[in-house]
Amino acid sequence: MNQLDQLKQFSSVVADTSDFRQLAQFAPQDATTNPSLVLKAVQSPTYRPLLEKVVAAHIEESTADIADRVLVAFGVEILKFVPGRVSTEADARLSFDIKGTVARAHRILKGYDDSGIDRARILVKIAATWEGIQAARKLAEEGVKCNLTLLFSMPQAVACADAKVQVISPFVGRIYDWYKKTAGGGWNEAANAGANDPGVQSVVQIYRYYKQHGIQTEVMGASFRNVGQIVALAGCDLLTISPSLLAELAASDAPVQQALDARVAAQTSMAQMRLDESAFRLALNQDAMATEKLAEGIRQFVIDAITLERLIDEIKAGGR
Repeated sequence: MNQLDQLKQFSSVVADTSDFRQLAQFAPQDATTNPSLVLKAVQSPTYRPLLEKVVAAHIEESTADIADRVLVAFGVEILKFVPGRVSTEADARLSFDIKGTVARAHRILKGYDDSGIDRARILVKIAATWEGIQAARKLAEEGVKCNLTLLFSMPQAVACADAKVQVISPFVGRIYDWYKKTAGGGWNEAANAGANDPGVQSVVQIYRYYKQHGIQTEVMGASFRNVGQIVALAGCDLLTISPSLLAELAASDAPVQQALDARVAAQTSMAQMRLDESAFRLALNQDAMATEKLAEGIRQFVIDAITLERLIDEIKAGGR
């Protein structure tokens, strides 16, 4: 078997893309999207017609409403190619607004309802700020499944578990990026590869903590920079992987060994953490990497959301 097929023996493979025409060849279980991926897709000739179709059908609605409809339209198409779930992101500008995030989640879900999609197949993606996690808590109480993204630290993972969110997405590659940049010329790539990769180690720690304490939240490794990071997390609940890395895995027959095992991880000895808001904010503040990458990620998603809305406005102006 190739590496992709071997990996599927240990983890649920998720495609990290809005390019749904690529999905069939990799047969992933689920798919994830974000504002950056949707923006990239609608700027291509292949997917521009989908954007134009959605705008034309709802041209009298607000630009923000149409933007959500575009995200849902991509999710609906993606679900034709995957048997499981799709993650659709709430507007990153609401990352510090509990009520706004809950309302936006409801609007996204209404879009899927109108398209006849079972809500069990939808994960609402929300940034793992304190406010985002509390919004996810409220949504979980309503039975809404969320995927908490831009997660870089154990305090974020602990707060998500306490909120009983469905999925968390710790960002392996962005953690790796920060440590590599910080080390500068002192970075040793070989010494920090595979199981020694700081991004991989962060996910392993979270995975072990969850399994030891019987936490049901699913751990989905995300934001990979190379195949080595993926293979080092074989056995993680889910792994969301870009098409380029899925293709690399499919083209290789190198062996893949299970790196994470829930039964083994359950034997880990880690004290259970309890974090109220002040403790969460202090713990996150004390982690420079997590603080910087969370803020950076939100800023980029906001930029891409605004750019998407500008594209919608241009199409609206031309269609009136």
